[in-house]
Amino acid sequence: MNNEIDQKMIPTRTLYSGEKIPCMGIGTFGSDKYDAQTVSEAVYGAIRSGYRLIDCAAVYQNEDRIGEVLKKLFSEKAVGRNDLFITSKVWNDMHGDGQVLESCKKSLMDLGLDYIDLYFVHWPFPNYHAPGCSGDSRNPDSMPFSVEEFMGVWRQCEKLVENGLVRYIGMSNMTIPKLEAVLSLCKIQPAALEMELHPSFQQPELFDYAQRHKIQPIGYCPVGSPSRPERDRTAEDVSDMQLPAVAAAARAHQVHPAVICLKWAVQRGQIPIPFSVKEAQYISNLKCTTEDPLTAEEMEAIRMEDKNCRLVKGQVFLWEGAEGWEDLWDMDGVIVTKKR
Repeated sequence: MNNEIDQKMIPTRTLYSGEKIPCMGIGTFGSDKYDAQTVSEAVYGAIRSGYRLIDCAAVYQNEDRIGEVLKKLFSEKAVGRNDLFITSKVWNDMHGDGQVLESCKKSLMDLGLDYIDLYFVHWPFPNYHAPGCSGDSRNPDSMPFSVEEFMGVWRQCEKLVENGLVRYIGMSNMTIPKLEAVLSLCKIQPAALEMELHPSFQQPELFDYAQRHKIQPIGYCPVGSPSRPERDRTAEDVSDMQLPAVAAAARAHQVHPAVICLKWAVQRGQIPIPFSVKEAQYISNLKCTTEDPLTAEEMEAIRMEDKNCRLVKGQVFLWEGAEGWEDLWDMDGVIVTKKR
């Protein structure tokens, strides 16, 4: 049975360069539930089904397995390298001088590639935690956002472009005050901004800001991340798939509420990167972009459901003296401009 979706039917987004990329990708963060082999097998099936944008990261600890899958696909002539748009990210513990290049080369080696299409600064500070740690874990070396520190990382990313190791660079988990502080300093502008986006957390101001600056929003947790780690869950979290407008649209279109979340994301203009290891789900996720769009009334009803419910709060990145996870997101409007 041929499950491949016709590439001509899949909508695209346009980067500042004029290059068009797919309107949806597949994520590869297996959370605490899926091992690297399972994730890589899903990537193989997803590419076979028609996915062309693959969202990777060093910290996901599966790029080597994904590299094996890519090698297999290339050898099978299922796709060519130029058919794919592959992203990766430098993790927080690799922000030091020369470490971004080291990290990028490791990702290139693991993925078996000569270049990465889009390389992100995963978080805008060097704070990090051990994989799988508890939500109340703290690293004593953590620090607030620093323009100086961030631009040191960004300059290293710009060199990756200049040296042909990556084609575009991007930012992730930023806020408007942070962007305001650094964009004018960039020699190479970010092509994309990876950010949490789903019906109950729409970030309209940041979304509009990115679009005005020709920065493509890429949305993680697009269906509310039901598989996210326990450390990222709180009692106040809202389930996107139970929102009345999402549920009503799902009934009207006779599809799963997750499909409605993805249709909304694509029609709004962001690039969602849902993760699934189940073939029926990832095929349905991509196919839904090609058929049966939401009505203007349904789009408006979902827009009105925004609850400002951030799911990935980042509390493991807090520093000594921080009052709560809100401090990571400029709730007080203060930006540190010098390293401590």
